[in-house]
Amino acid sequence: MPAIHHDVVGIGNAIVDVIAHADDAVIEELGLNRGTMTLVDAETVARLYDRMGPAVEVSGGSAANTIAALASLGGRGAFIGKVSDDQLGTIFRHDITSLGISFLAEPSGGGTPTGRCLIFVTPDAHRTMQTFLGVSAELAPGDIDEAAIAGARVTYLEGYLWDRPAAKDAFRKAAQVAHDAGRLVALSLSDPFCVDRHRADFRTLVEHHVDVLFANEDEIVSLYQEHSFDAALQQVRHHCWIAALTRSEKGSVIVSNDEVHVIDVEPVESVVDTTGAGDAYAAGFLFALTREMDLALCARVASLCAAEAIGHMGARPERSLAGLVAERLA
Repeated sequence: MPAIHHDVVGIGNAIVDVIAHADDAVIEELGLNRGTMTLVDAETVARLYDRMGPAVEVSGGSAANTIAALASLGGRGAFIGKVSDDQLGTIFRHDITSLGISFLAEPSGGGTPTGRCLIFVTPDAHRTMQTFLGVSAELAPGDIDEAAIAGARVTYLEGYLWDRPAAKDAFRKAAQVAHDAGRLVALSLSDPFCVDRHRADFRTLVEHHVDVLFANEDEIVSLYQEHSFDAALQQVRHHCWIAALTRSEKGSVIVSNDEVHVIDVEPVESVVDTTGAGDAYAAGFLFALTREMDLALCARVASLCAAEAIGHMGARPERSLAGLVAERLA
């Protein structure tokens, strides 16, 4: 078995987030699907950017956010994703490598710009995302670093990336390399609309290629087209080793065959922005799992990380997650 170099290698969209507050009237006026992620073209993202209020720019992307939170916990992370040799690509590379994360990709010079996500945060802290994937959507099997995958305890796949055939092939290749090396494969379903677009593919992935699944309540119900969360839970428990299912203010449920843990949400002073809560949850869970903690404790660490994420604007941690976990679990 290859030597371990990283706890988790994330594969996903390399995106720069542009985050701004917006009231509900703006969301309605712009005709956006409130509280969800929608893929848009370059013309649309430029038009919407012109309508945004004062914004904060920070490197993002779901899997990249997870690896950033993993690094804040003290984990060893790497990320595979595509950026261009433009200004936003330079920002992304600087931000992620400054955290001690290995960025396993060379910039593309093909002319397609680096992706960006416009995030409109409403007063209830929910986020409406308009994403222009740019060059990140061009990830292909040739971008997969096989040595890095074989040398990571977990390979973490971002469901958002599943829209292009080449990216699907890249995911399958990464999963095969990981399993051939005796490693784990984790998948985030990412978004209910993402599940709606790729339900059959995702179910095949979960049943045959995924060891650890992350999904929220809407996503898991959509995946199995069930009438309730409990019914969907009964389905997924037979299809992968671990399913970590988040339920917003209801906390989370971890299921592994006959083992079930119901974990309360961690209290927060105020919910500012839910952007990245699921990404932080996955980071905490995978960090704890790679330290061989029991599943209930994995979920507790995950919940602590998610609580930190929703207490401020943006998806990246604003304080040391390692310090937070040590303090709260002492």
